[in-house]
Amino acid sequence: MNRRHFIQAAASAAAATTLAPHVRAASKSSKRKRVAMIVTEVRKMSHAQHFADRLLGGYGWQGSHHHPEVAVVSMYVDQFPEGDLSREREKRFGFRIYPTIEEALTLGKGKLAVDGVVIIGEHGKYPKNEKGQTLYPRYRWFKRTTDLFEASGRVVPVFNDKHLSTDWLECVEMVDTAKRLEFPFLAGSSLPVTWRMPAFEWPYDVPLAESVSICYGGIDSYDFHGLETAQCMSERRDGGEVGIKKMQALRGSAVWERLERDEPTRRLFLAALTRSETRVPLKGRTFAPPSLEEARAHCKDPIGYFYEHEDGFRTATFMMNGYVSDFTYAGLRRDNGKIASCLMYLPMPSVIATTANFFNPLCHHIEEMILHNRAPYPVERTLLTSGMTLFAMESLYRHQEQLNTPELAVHYRAAEESNFWRA
Repeated sequence: MNRRHFIQAAASAAAATTLAPHVRAASKSSKRKRVAMIVTEVRKMSHAQHFADRLLGGYGWQGSHHHPEVAVVSMYVDQFPEGDLSREREKRFGFRIYPTIEEALTLGKGKLAVDGVVIIGEHGKYPKNEKGQTLYPRYRWFKRTTDLFEASGRVVPVFNDKHLSTDWLECVEMVDTAKRLEFPFLAGSSLPVTWRMPAFEWPYDVPLAESVSICYGGIDSYDFHGLETAQCMSERRDGGEVGIKKMQALRGSAVWERLERDEPTRRLFLAALTRSETRVPLKGRTFAPPSLEEARAHCKDPIGYFYEHEDGFRTATFMMNGYVSDFTYAGLRRDNGKIASCLMYLPMPSVIATTANFFNPLCHHIEEMILHNRAPYPVERTLLTSGMTLFAMESLYRHQEQLNTPELAVHYRAAEESNFWRA
């Protein structure tokens, strides 16, 4: 090889080295697993917007911007309110909005043509029943999805946002269908996987006596988040989760009376409040510890849910509107009486900061499930917390009646690996 040929060969090699990453990226992009999104509405701050924008454009992960290894190729949008963003996203990212769920799943070809399904049945205008539950179409959409799976002779992973249904039998059917057809099914919200302050996790098989969570918001919405806050910690106890045998929802003065007479729950209630970043102190007592006096002064309509599990374990969740606006947890060890607590850090979007980065780890788990065909944690957690929410609504509807709940005999073992975001 003479000098001229050597220089030409070296230049070609350098060009190939420079272009190779782009070639690989293009090849990788063309082979990305395809995702269909089935959503209520896509407007600013809706859940569908938060999920879609991350799965389409990426999200912050481990110190850099992560570009998803899955591709949203289709979407079914149920409602198009003022301020709709779905059509703009369709034009910008190149996926297609289809008029039916079936066409979104098949890309108009008659048989399942995607590798994952993301169902976001949250927000939008839907009717409420006499108990105050919003009748979102999550179950119906899941049913139509799995009917198509069976007709196509193929299944793919499915994610369902938040609780499964407003009907317990429908919740059970959804989980049973996923097991019968043998596809990964992931459900729930960001609470179990968001940051924790401090970054605390119970050891696996820890001997626990009771869990308490404190939250805010409305029934049949943020109460589900509060229940997930407790359950994702409680499920790690020795023996695993064995289900709930009875429960009662209380409101108003009955909540304070319960806390005054139940010393272990009161200790946990006050411990969880020490982790709150939003607790409103009594006037002139900025650095005073939390107290029932302080809670009474600011929360005019307290709501408490109290559960007794089949193994004697107890869970209590409190909605303290006007007093706190975050999600905290405290748990009591059975062996040594020690309490541990933390804040589930969920910085809410504002007019200025609309990122809601607590959706990042949940999107990461969805992506990993679709890529590897494995759910990172059991869907039974969401089955149980869905039931806990439904029976709490029933107890309130029945004037705070205590309910026996043999239906909630949900047994499962948590994943030993912890899934919350430490970055």
